[in-house]
Amino acid sequence: MSSPSFEGHDDVVLPFAVEPLDVRGRVVRLGPSIDTILTRHGYPDMVARVIGEAAALTVMLGASLKLEGRFQLQTKSDGIIDMVVIDFNAPDKLRATARFDKEKLEALGSATPGTGELLGNGYLAMTIDQGTERSRYQGVVALEGQGFEEAAHQYFRQSEQIPTQVRLAVAEQFENGRHTYRAGGLMIQFLPSSSERLRQADLHPGDIPEGHPSNDLAGPSEDDAWVEAKSLLATVEDHELIDPAVSSERLLYRLFHERGVRVFGGQHVHEECTCSYERIMGMMRRFSPEDRRDMVGDNGRIGITCEFCSRFYDLDPADVEAEIARTEAQH
Repeated sequence: MSSPSFEGHDDVVLPFAVEPLDVRGRVVRLGPSIDTILTRHGYPDMVARVIGEAAALTVMLGASLKLEGRFQLQTKSDGIIDMVVIDFNAPDKLRATARFDKEKLEALGSATPGTGELLGNGYLAMTIDQGTERSRYQGVVALEGQGFEEAAHQYFRQSEQIPTQVRLAVAEQFENGRHTYRAGGLMIQFLPSSSERLRQADLHPGDIPEGHPSNDLAGPSEDDAWVEAKSLLATVEDHELIDPAVSSERLLYRLFHERGVRVFGGQHVHEECTCSYERIMGMMRRFSPEDRRDMVGDNGRIGITCEFCSRFYDLDPADVEAEIARTEAQH
């Protein structure tokens, strides 16, 4: 990279390669897109930060999809935040929602638990769907009090077997008379041509005395290039991932200039929900006539609110039944 940009760009995911270290990765900066999502729902700050982390991770992973496809990150757990859903529709559409226990959150008072504590125990699922049954893939990681960074590391160790390291950050800033949210992330992956170099260190053997045969369970040491790449990533501070004055190119140059880093064309991202009247009607067709009658409110209408974008659909039950009847007659 010969002339890194000094100008930061929001809502862009930027691929890069550090070829001497056999490393590839992506940097993502989310500004208006994540702020629109969080502001629309009025999430409390702790919830907003968790969603911001999940969104940055989802965009980094989803940006690898070729052409069109959908990457979804979803958690289900017993924590204060018991559900997070982030949808990334390639190449550029992002939406997100979460569910949390308001009373338990307020009971925390001035305490500031981390992401892992707020999520609790459960699972994190990452789903890739490129339109056909054969192209659908899902990887699941147990949530046991860890945050999204460690959960991502576990996902790649278990599902992809690609050495991967992730850094995520979220912050609130005061801008143009209002508070706005920003999120950022940086991911590196070790992709050498030789599969032998992909070996990763296993769990530490614990308190077994040095020299004991069981210590062999610790496995081979990691490749020097990957150790160096991880060490460099560990120097990244949160503010560097979200500061609009620090461009993604400048950050990468600071980290890898001694080795040489090459960036590729960035992909812009924006907030956009995929809900529509047609999709709502498709959902309504999956319910029985009895279930649809139970949906009718006291005002004689069926009201449906999209959990992602809060758009409200006000439906006439007679129109719904007539349209479903027409569709069924056509088939």
